[in-house]
Amino acid sequence: MLQLLKPLLFLYDSSLALLSTMFHGGGLKASMNGVGNGISMNTMWKETKSTLIVPMFKYIVDVCLILSLLVFVEWAYMNLVVLYVKLFNRKPERVYKWEAMQEDMELGPHQNYPMVLVQIPMYNEREVFELSIGAACRLIWPSDRLVIQVLDDSTDPAIMELIRMECAKWASKDITIHYQRRDNRNGYKAGALMHGMRHSYVKLCDYLAIFDADFQPEPDYLQRAIPFLIHNPEIALVQARWRFVNANTCLMTRMQEMTLNYHFMAEQQSGSTRHAFFGFNGTAGIWRIAAMEEAGGWKDRTTVEDMDLAVRVGLLDWKFVFINDLEVKSELPSKFKAFRFQQHRWSCGPANLFRKMTIDIIHNKCLPSRSSNPYLVNYILSFYPHHLRHHRHSKIVLPRGLLGFVRKCNGYAPDQRNFHWLI
Repeated sequence: MLQLLKPLLFLYDSSLALLSTMFHGGGLKASMNGVGNGISMNTMWKETKSTLIVPMFKYIVDVCLILSLLVFVEWAYMNLVVLYVKLFNRKPERVYKWEAMQEDMELGPHQNYPMVLVQIPMYNEREVFELSIGAACRLIWPSDRLVIQVLDDSTDPAIMELIRMECAKWASKDITIHYQRRDNRNGYKAGALMHGMRHSYVKLCDYLAIFDADFQPEPDYLQRAIPFLIHNPEIALVQARWRFVNANTCLMTRMQEMTLNYHFMAEQQSGSTRHAFFGFNGTAGIWRIAAMEEAGGWKDRTTVEDMDLAVRVGLLDWKFVFINDLEVKSELPSKFKAFRFQQHRWSCGPANLFRKMTIDIIHNKCLPSRSSNPYLVNYILSFYPHHLRHHRHSKIVLPRGLLGFVRKCNGYAPDQRNFHWLI
């Protein structure tokens, strides 16, 4: 115990000596005689550095290296799972019960079809609002069993009027579509989704499909995804893959496509196959509304409301399914400003959510019943190191210059070009 307290006691004594020198104006050596036995400032810094600062940074380096090793192990495991899926053709249709939707003549036309709500959040989407609304209205599903919500938070009056007129056009074609606005933009996208769930007609719906304003589902999207939820009551979410229509616009969009394709093919497909946790992507997915309500619904406490909901639902022991061959067309940010904003949200949001959800994950009672028992470790590996690794294109989770600082404290300063593999 004495050895552990020695650095702290030395730092305390040295601080008292320094304060005494500053406020009493005496000579440094005279002031330090009663506390540090004639220790000079240089000696005090060297002692503090060797007993406190260097060990602390060495510990941080060790933690970063351990995280990097865990990320590598999980990366190898996920790719083995993907290889298994390809070799043995383990598609979700073979793992879960799936039957095509058919009419039940005894119940009457369309009565065996569940009510589906489609939410389309928008904010000043002049270029794509027609495509997204049109794609949602063309979904093959009985018109009396489909409700479409356009949640418009636009601030431009001209765009607001264009979106309202587009909704009116489809409403005249016997499509049940609601144009919804609110008085403020509190909570941004999450706030709009929460506001949309408060309407009375939502209580009649069983499932919720979400498409961002730049996403266009294929007409058979609901017919392929809904049967998973109907025939498997333990499933809460069916997630589709994104297909990027502007991937070849520039080098930046091509790089984004490669990164996100790995996210879908390795991370989400492997998580779905081994019944482990994987996050909701915020769009191109269908939720079981009962599972959402059990978990508390949408919350606007972070900028990643999709991940927040997925974690809370996952902690209640619901299952998620990812369908790799069910694709939804979308667009990638082609301008650096939009790309930077997106990456900032994707990186900061999970860190903030991790801070808020760690205690809930640790004390969760459903974890022992899961096949992937160490849920907390899976969550940490899925979000904290991965956001550093994927979105900053690093090969190891280690801050640049940290190793150099430790080396410098030990007597020499290395050239950082020799450590180009660090962040």
